[in-house]
Amino acid sequence: MVFVKAAPGDTSDSLIRKFTRKVINEGLLLELKRKEFYQKPAEIRKEAKKEIERRQKASKRARARRNKLI
Repeated sequence: MVFVKAAPGDTSDSLIRKFTRKVINEGLLLELKRKEFYQKPAEIRKEAKKEIERRQKASKRARARRNKLI
């Protein structure tokens, strides 16, 4: 749960900004969007596999870039 304490002199706009930042940093919006609709277990596994492949490609590109600089 997200709590925002009002400091002396805080306006309502600044409190809303603080709250919004905390919600984004904790990943609540992403989790809410993910849980909005039911996903089959096979779809979850498929997405996880895609994420692993994406990270492997990115690390491979980074290694290639590092080797190029050396």
